[in-house]
Amino acid sequence: MRVVLAPDSFKGSASAVEVVAALARGWASVRPDDELVARPMADGGEGTLDAFEVAVPDARRMPVRVTGPDSRPVDAHWVLLPATATRPTTAVVELAATSGITLLEHPAPDDAHTLGFGEAIAAALDHRDAAGRGVEQLLLALGGSSSTDGGAGALRALGARLLDAAGDPVPLGLRGLDSLATVDLSGLRALPPGGAVILGDVDNPLLGARGAAAVFGPQKGVVDIDGADAALAHLASLLPHVDAATPGAGAAGGAGFGLLAAGAVMASGSRRIAEAVALASALASADLVITGEGRFDAQTAAGKAPAEVARLAADAGVPVAVVAGSVGSSAPAEGLAAIVELAALAGGSAAAIARAEHWLEHAGAELAGRLG
Repeated sequence: MRVVLAPDSFKGSASAVEVVAALARGWASVRPDDELVARPMADGGEGTLDAFEVAVPDARRMPVRVTGPDSRPVDAHWVLLPATATRPTTAVVELAATSGITLLEHPAPDDAHTLGFGEAIAAALDHRDAAGRGVEQLLLALGGSSSTDGGAGALRALGARLLDAAGDPVPLGLRGLDSLATVDLSGLRALPPGGAVILGDVDNPLLGARGAAAVFGPQKGVVDIDGADAALAHLASLLPHVDAATPGAGAAGGAGFGLLAAGAVMASGSRRIAEAVALASALASADLVITGEGRFDAQTAAGKAPAEVARLAADAGVPVAVVAGSVGSSAPAEGLAAIVELAALAGGSAAAIARAEHWLEHAGAELAGRLG
């Protein structure tokens, strides 16, 4: 058999590269002669940089020190993709690596911010090669955020001025949005010739019942959801050239909205990454594809990596198996060849998280036995 391994990361437990390796070990323990094709995936959240690094020849990791989401310095990186006949020189910057929730030492949901994400974008814009040429396109990966600041921190790092009624800079984070009186974008950094593309994994608007505060705020410890939504609405009122209802504007605590204000455009993160890793070509001669993520539920269908893998597999007529840390009752299971839940194998979610790679190996072996 030829089996393509195309999972997303299991957030907080294993990167997509580690998930692929563990599944491969498990499968090979049962069927050692099968061909296993690694195509680690992402959808714009945590692990996007890893997916590009693995998939794109000569991709370069570019170190950068930024202000983390709780204002401590963070050593991060962005990825430089060399130009090809079909792609300009491109910088990939990931919010999770610069302003992500895993970087918070002491969670403070009203103070967490995206300043570091903007600083990394600025560093990518400042990059020059030996001939003095800069990057020609930005890919901005959202997901895994710590904040609900509407992208205000990133805008500040890129040259915007966010001022109170006295003309002073407002505090970083959600806390500062209430005192905003002026958002001046006149000093905003220019985008490269190929523009900036937002790689998002959700289609939520900025405001309302499906907005950044209501849906993602509780995951980050935001207590006053209505107050947070009102603060984001106030920010949106000062940037009337951006439609707060744009699908994806609510991604990453509203960072999608802030990037739209800076001139970026929204795209499907999983679709762009599938193109980068040449997933469709890998599936063309495959007998099976195994995908997965930490939580497989109703949100998967809204642009998550396994949904994109399943779409391409359906086009190629390839059966799909899913491995997930946990599976929700509303998970899109129709048409799948198999679903393996690590929590069921391990006897609970905590045990599955603690030894994710161990149980991923078991999942790979179980699928080899059932589907091989």
